[in-house]
Amino acid sequence: MDYKVKFKDQFGYFCGDYGGSLVNLYIDMWILTFATYILGIDAKWMAGLFLFARIWDGINDPLIGSLPDRFKIGKSGDRFKPYIRIAMVPLALSCLLIFSDVSAWSQGAKMAWVSILYLIYGMSYTGASMPYGAMASVMTNDPESRTKLSRARAIGGMGVGVTFMALVPQMIWNADHTPKASGYFTLAVIAAGGALLFYTLLLVLCKERIQLEDGVKASQKKYSFWHVLKGAVTNRPLIGMMIASLGSMFSNQANGSLASYMYREYYHEPKAMSVTSFMSIPVMAFCFVVVPKLSQKFGARKTILGAVCINIVCSILLVMFPIPNVYLFMFVNTVANIGQTIFIMLTWALVAQCMDFQEYRSNERSDGTLYSIYTFSRKIGTAIASSSVAAMLPLIGFVSGASEQAASFGTNVRMLAVGLPVVSCIVELAGVGLIYNITPEKSEEIRKTLEQRRAQPEGAK
Repeated sequence: MDYKVKFKDQFGYFCGDYGGSLVNLYIDMWILTFATYILGIDAKWMAGLFLFARIWDGINDPLIGSLPDRFKIGKSGDRFKPYIRIAMVPLALSCLLIFSDVSAWSQGAKMAWVSILYLIYGMSYTGASMPYGAMASVMTNDPESRTKLSRARAIGGMGVGVTFMALVPQMIWNADHTPKASGYFTLAVIAAGGALLFYTLLLVLCKERIQLEDGVKASQKKYSFWHVLKGAVTNRPLIGMMIASLGSMFSNQANGSLASYMYREYYHEPKAMSVTSFMSIPVMAFCFVVVPKLSQKFGARKTILGAVCINIVCSILLVMFPIPNVYLFMFVNTVANIGQTIFIMLTWALVAQCMDFQEYRSNERSDGTLYSIYTFSRKIGTAIASSSVAAMLPLIGFVSGASEQAASFGTNVRMLAVGLPVVSCIVELAGVGLIYNITPEKSEEIRKTLEQRRAQPEGAK
């Protein structure tokens, strides 16, 4: 039986990523500037924190992500929504507290405060985002519907970029381009409240349609994380998506933390960064309409490959030819990033196919664990990218707490910001183009096979 999603499911799934991204994008993009400019914490310390936090994520991600596969809680019969309901509260609180102005505290106290809250944030976001991501695989088994959910999720994250994130540069800088602590905290209040609201809409509007009993209960073995992990490491398409997603984190850093430094120190227009959000609106609208059609005609994999190839050409040109006008740079950079927009829109549909492929091979379904293994690669990518960026800042001339930076730092940070997307594209092409190997024909075979299995009476497998 094909389970097709309704509009309210798509809107609800959009709300889930919008709510999570309010906190996730705000912290990931701006905690480094808050810690270095406002609190005066050394960038090298932040690099170490980012790396340690991701190592800790590597330990707790599979534990937290496997919980829906191990235990069904609540009376609704849902596997994933109850866990989102629990995790969304500490996630909101961690965002609120981490941007509190504790600059008057001692250096040791500030570093401890930021470190503890950053770790709590990471665990809470894992607790909410992993069941949210895995939930798509039990909302529908229809390829077109999964593309719609993937698109809705992508629009959620990008929607935060063109709405909430556009406010950030306007509120965290004073007229003289000095940082404003109260602006960071006000935005944290908005992000925390918004996360609770939009996660609630997700829980109300989205429906988990595919229950474990529909297809694999009779043959499902007693849960074993190591058994699932063994299957995951031999799941070639999943490995491909893990590598590609790891690479995409470099682009996120370039357009996030590094961009904030570049607009302030190279272009001397920190508030102008807001304009990039508005420039992204027509790109989002274009991709919203065109991407499903391209995916239907060429397949999600080929659509991603074509878009990323265009992205890498544009990024190389930005490296070779500096653009002195900030608004012209924004326009060219926005066009270049269409490739990343399309990658984000379609990646979740491919990940859902990887989960189906695992069930196709083993007749066992462990969506939460598989998704946690996949997201681990994203966090490793974030760790490598964010730690590398933070560690390189002092090497290219940044001085934490200084009111003014050397002119050479602006030039260096521009090169780093436009160069990282090239690395990102290369890794994405390797993951999706060389390793991921589910063709449209194979995807249809998997879908039909799983549909036949689920139609059989329990015990007949």
